[in-house]
Amino acid sequence: MTALSFDETGVDVVYNGTEFRLEKDLIEDAIQKSYPDITDHEVLQIVEETPELSGEPRRIADIIDS
Repeated sequence: MTALSFDETGVDVVYNGTEFRLEKDLIEDAIQKSYPDITDHEVLQIVEETPELSGEPRRIADIIDS
């Protein structure tokens, strides 16, 4: 299981027991969108080769504001 924790400057990730951080600029470069408009599903697709995507994708802006 992969855990994602979002904040204004990037995402803390736990993937297969390994913790690391994806910075905002790196995510924007990879997805070619503004950070607030990127969804949790898009970030998960950066981390995992074939992620199980369930539920509706949520924009980072909405996650941070909640």
